[in-house]
Amino acid sequence: MDRSRQRRILDYAQRLNRRQASAGDTELEARIASYELAFRMQAEAPEAVDLKRESAETRALYGLDNPVTAEFGTRCLIARRLAERGVRFVQLYSGGGPVAWQWDAHDDVNANHEKMCGATDRPVSALLTDLKRRGLLDDTLVVWGGEFGRTPVSQNGSRGRDHNATGFTMWFAGGGIQPGAIHGATDEIGLHAVEDRAHVNDIHATILHLMGLDHLRLTHLHGGRNERLTNVAGAVIHRLVS
Repeated sequence: MDRSRQRRILDYAQRLNRRQASAGDTELEARIASYELAFRMQAEAPEAVDLKRESAETRALYGLDNPVTAEFGTRCLIARRLAERGVRFVQLYSGGGPVAWQWDAHDDVNANHEKMCGATDRPVSALLTDLKRRGLLDDTLVVWGGEFGRTPVSQNGSRGRDHNATGFTMWFAGGGIQPGAIHGATDEIGLHAVEDRAHVNDIHATILHLMGLDHLRLTHLHGGRNERLTNVAGAVIHRLVS
């Protein structure tokens, strides 16, 4: 179905919606607006993800010429193209799918992390470099992290490592972050966070702060009551903010 036909179908649906609309019917107005947004997204998507429009230098920067980095490099390059087109939130996944391409290093942490880091290191560096040289990094917050780290000791005597939720690292770049700032530290073996521990609520509070939102005042209706995204906790990590 071409764009003009989609537009005609949507216009007809919108005319029917308008017939039912009444003054102050915010729910229907929101539905109409969502249809329009969905159409604009669908219409613009083919151009936004067309990497043939990128120069050979840019494609090489992201590692698209290397089978090891091409897959994640493609994701990072699409993320940059979306960001420069005004998309407000972009989420990239590394891992998932077959066990061979996950960070879940229960069997051999060295082999697993060498492979996964090899696939992501260059593309991530390229994304930050590309955002900066295009003047986008100052207004774009990049967050790299997961829900847990790996234990510093072997799992059941194997070469693998189990999940570790008590001490692991996340990093931020751009978007108002203080370059080179380090917050917190683990114990001597890297098992537990022991200095300036940060809860996920603190991470969320800091992200919201960098977006210009006060996490203490931002609420959403859930289960019949207004709740904060940071629940009843969370504090901005000011050391990270420039």
